[in-house]
Amino acid sequence: MNDRAAKTIAAPADLPRRQLLLGAGLVTGFAALGVFGSPAQAQTALSAEDRAVVQQAQTYLQGLTSAQGSFVETGPNNVRREGRFYLQRPGKMRFEYTNPAGLLVVSDGYNVKRYDPRLENFQQVPLGRTPLSVFLARNVRLDQGVRIDGVTRMAGGGFSITARDSARPNDGQVVLSFAGSPLRLTEWTITDPQGARTRTQLTALQPASSLAASLFQLRDPTRRPGRN
Repeated sequence: MNDRAAKTIAAPADLPRRQLLLGAGLVTGFAALGVFGSPAQAQTALSAEDRAVVQQAQTYLQGLTSAQGSFVETGPNNVRREGRFYLQRPGKMRFEYTNPAGLLVVSDGYNVKRYDPRLENFQQVPLGRTPLSVFLARNVRLDQGVRIDGVTRMAGGGFSITARDSARPNDGQVVLSFAGSPLRLTEWTITDPQGARTRTQLTALQPASSLAASLFQLRDPTRRPGRN
């Protein structure tokens, strides 16, 4: 196998999700919501008012079936990334980075694919093995398998929800922030098990009635005719 061919791999089952889904803030913002555990354990500590807020957020996310927008992501050591994203549920999403230029993460409904032109590297894993699988499902649930650690209300009807995997609470947490009037997702902050934080701010988020099917298609750009 030559060097270029060696750079193109199908991601193995144990490929770290953060490695595959670089720009991890945009994708793993939903990782803490993408696992399944005991609904009773996840919600018993919430007041009735808190549960109503969580239900409000769930209804909003469920209704976010087709959208597009831009984002700014600030990671550990103030590393900054930005780009645009496109969403079409169920199953499809595209993260198009302008910084670093050319980086793509695409879900076509079956697989999540990542292409980094700087390294001529292409990887993919089944959608069901990534945190995107729950966010892109037909039914988004925040009342199952998620431990809600807190709900904070803000001025103007906004609020934030702090959540983590109820089965693996030491894997980190995510804080989802919403603005009110009208309700909209504005940002999320992920804290990983080592305490490193990644903040993703949505600088634009709007419904998209007709997204091109080509947005959710990504062939391996590193493959050449006649090469294995």
